[in-house]
Amino acid sequence: MPTKLRRTDVVVIGLGWSGAILANELTDEGLDVVALERGPWRDTARDLSINFVPDELRYGIRLDLVLRPAQQTFTVRNNAGQTALPMREFGSFHPGNGVGGAGVHWAGITWRFSPADFRLRSHLSERYGAAAIPADMTIQDWGTSYQEMEPYYDRFEYLAGISGRAGNLRGMLQDGGNSFEGARQRDYPNPPLKLTYGPKLFADTARSMGYRPFPIPSALLSRPYINPLGVAMGECTFCGFCTNYGCANYSKASAQTTVLPVLMLKPNFKVRTECEVLRINLDKAGTTATGVTYVDSSGQEWEQPADLVIVCAFMLDNVRLLLLSGIGRPFDFRTGEGQVGRNFSYQTQNSAQGFFDNKRFNFNPFIGGGATGMAIDELNNDNFDHGPLGFFGGGSTRCAPIGAAPILTRPIPPGTPRWGAGWKKATVDNYLSAISVGCESSSYSNRNNFLDLDPTYTDRLGRPLMRITFDFPENDLRMSQYVTGKVAEIVRNMGASQIVARPRTGHWSVVPYQSTHTVGGAIMGADPSSSVVNKYLQAWDVANLFVVGASAFPQNSGFNPTGTVGALAFKAADAIRNLYLKAPGPLVRT
Repeated sequence: MPTKLRRTDVVVIGLGWSGAILANELTDEGLDVVALERGPWRDTARDLSINFVPDELRYGIRLDLVLRPAQQTFTVRNNAGQTALPMREFGSFHPGNGVGGAGVHWAGITWRFSPADFRLRSHLSERYGAAAIPADMTIQDWGTSYQEMEPYYDRFEYLAGISGRAGNLRGMLQDGGNSFEGARQRDYPNPPLKLTYGPKLFADTARSMGYRPFPIPSALLSRPYINPLGVAMGECTFCGFCTNYGCANYSKASAQTTVLPVLMLKPNFKVRTECEVLRINLDKAGTTATGVTYVDSSGQEWEQPADLVIVCAFMLDNVRLLLLSGIGRPFDFRTGEGQVGRNFSYQTQNSAQGFFDNKRFNFNPFIGGGATGMAIDELNNDNFDHGPLGFFGGGSTRCAPIGAAPILTRPIPPGTPRWGAGWKKATVDNYLSAISVGCESSSYSNRNNFLDLDPTYTDRLGRPLMRITFDFPENDLRMSQYVTGKVAEIVRNMGASQIVARPRTGHWSVVPYQSTHTVGGAIMGADPSSSVVNKYLQAWDVANLFVVGASAFPQNSGFNPTGTVGALAFKAADAIRNLYLKAPGPLVRT
């Protein structure tokens, strides 16, 4: 029997980007907030010290900042005819573990989605005709618009101190920025990061081919910065230990470097770490959340009553918690009915690696960061005519040297021996003179890709694991071939003597890392029959429950999702503060 605790105004599940933003906003409103975090406390000075944070074995290989499969894992299969099996180690994606979540070890690339992204089905229907959309492609409009989202993108960018250059200021295109972006009301808070040789060569080459390159918008700071909460951050040093690593320099934006220093000082905020929420509790009618039940590290169960429940965990855990709590109708791929688990999508990774003459080219790849470099957007989303191509979607194309750490970085051309003197010589010959250009592409939702509870496997607490049914649809495979061919052309014109193009082919595998950009399953929309939350991230079925994060995406764009996740957190917080608290109940009437 759980021990019942004193009621609080708000309980927040997960203290990553979304949880920290919402907790800070609602404590500013005067509410008492309790945050429950499954993982440990993480502090920059203590846990991400410069003395050990650039440890490739610990963080790049053993993935110290990533969720342990013994804590929580998922079962996976490519289609509903297969038996799903558990992931024994995290390869394809890296869920965060602890305060700050995956925002501690993220790369820092921070996009805004385009105006067309938020009305994707409507946009494609208007341009190509509704019949052009494949029957199994379940893309949806978001139920909100870029214009509604713009102020919240702005708030997240200034909180995080994003470095970049505007391409569209109040409807006026700006030289050197992304001319395809939606109109923004003001420029980024910080100028772009400095460039190394590789991105400069990419930008010059792309420009000569008629593309319009621009700096990658980055959560790595180009200069010292004090954010609107008064938190000071430092300038990026291009150390090369960024993706999968924490930042000891306070120069990569995270909850730790932007929000928590202020939030942790508030008397109306409490965080309980190593506490895993078992379920969201409902009243007898099943229409009001009364709080949550969780278990601490000793195995003791507790009930935390609350007037508001806000779910901000990793997106797969958001969906699983709804299913475990009996909230919403589970999606049935056979009938297409139900909402929870619907439209699970991923990201389609593509790249072209170039091998250059090592007597002429030296890219110094150890100088880098998770979000440095230059990009083009002509190959992204619907920025080009898809009519004759037989697919929809595309990707953001960029040359972004993340840092060539010494153990894992072995850029060797095809035909190199797998060991011995020939392998060693190839490593030496190519380490400084090889570079990749990536195209991180869209993943358009498909009826056969979904989430549900596994009927066989359970976690350490006896609860069913989340089952992922996913494979790359034919649409996305065709798109991948097309954009990768275009990327290879750029690399060839950069002067590469040999090119290895890597489009997405075959089935999804959980073994190689691809990205942690899993989305969907508790999607937002304007219709309760095909979405879990409304445009304010409020659950249709439970008015005092908000579900915030990438679980709300109806499909994935050709952009990294974190900027949109942060904007959605501010959007939900604004709705709670200015709408819900004044008149508790459904914010969108049906």
